[in-house]
Amino acid sequence: MPAFHQAPVHQAEKPAWLRVRAPSAGAHDETHALVRRHALHTVCEEAACPNIGECWSKRHATVMILGSVCTRACAFCNVATGRPDALDPHEPERLAEAVLELGLRHVVVTSVDRDDLPDGGARQFVRCIERIRAASPATTIEILTPDFRNKAGAIEAVADACPDVFNHNLETVPRLYATVRPGARYYHSLRLLDRVKERQATIFTKSGIMLGLGEERREVLQVMDDMRTAGVDFLTIGQYLRPTPRHHPVARYAPPEEFSDYESLARAKGFLMVAASPLTRSSYHAEEDFAVLRRSHIP
Repeated sequence: MPAFHQAPVHQAEKPAWLRVRAPSAGAHDETHALVRRHALHTVCEEAACPNIGECWSKRHATVMILGSVCTRACAFCNVATGRPDALDPHEPERLAEAVLELGLRHVVVTSVDRDDLPDGGARQFVRCIERIRAASPATTIEILTPDFRNKAGAIEAVADACPDVFNHNLETVPRLYATVRPGARYYHSLRLLDRVKERQATIFTKSGIMLGLGEERREVLQVMDDMRTAGVDFLTIGQYLRPTPRHHPVARYAPPEEFSDYESLARAKGFLMVAASPLTRSSYHAEEDFAVLRRSHIP
């Protein structure tokens, strides 16, 4: 087995394979204008995604529901933390209108954590799925949810709405949760993915992790095994990029060949789909990847 070792790198020394082109006008600006017109939030902007130029130029945007303020403060995430606004009852309708106007064949819907809500925001996910299906029946729906920790019935409610893809990211290895994802619990997140499959076996489940937070190779392989035990179909692996100096430092930049190696190992472990590259993010090329997944694994 190849062993990849690289000395810690200062954030400013970003390697060439992580450089992206600035967004151009045209479709990018039209997507931006539509998002503003429907008063929607996107994780593309809030999380400072490096792929925003490419995705928005293709009219792809990952919508972030439940507001733009998170009740947690994960050390890797650039989304604002604080006291969230009141839940917007019209958000699902505006989202459905935007999906229809953009002509999306596949939409990704994510959210902030809303520990302040009795159901963690689960009902809003359900309403968004219902409204999109009513407005644009041909559009496939992928959701990326928080963990709904300690919210009875939340996971089941969202699973019963039957999104085409149910994504919940583990983000990193268990050893690093206390510093990287302190408000979450590794085995709760793993159990969430398992429960979705138990509840609705036909839903494709998806999860992702980042490299560069201080994980070790053996730990990454164990996370893969844990995901497969939970029935996860689709794995994403990307490079962690530090949003600001206040966030968790980058321990190392993994070279592209390391991602290729992990992809080969993940496929050998039985994942139906694997996306692994330095710029891979949960919703990056989500439409194309889901199309391949559906052609290959739906009778």
